[in-house]
Amino acid sequence: MGGTSHIYEVPKLGNNVYVGAGAKIIGPVKIGDNVVIGANAAVVNDVPPNCVVVGIPAKIKKENINIRDYI
Repeated sequence: MGGTSHIYEVPKLGNNVYVGAGAKIIGPVKIGDNVVIGANAAVVNDVPPNCVVVGIPAKIKKENINIRDYI
């Protein structure tokens, strides 16, 4: 995390966040609790709790999920 862009904020991940292989979380974004980030997704915006996000850029595909369905 971090780099040479002179931006000092870093991504903040909530509890029970699953990050798929190759996913990128870029910039000072906030990821809510119980979120699933799909493989190779590029997260550039805040993500609310209890969601599944996928794609480039990452978009919400499901809301109000039960995180136990994805463990």
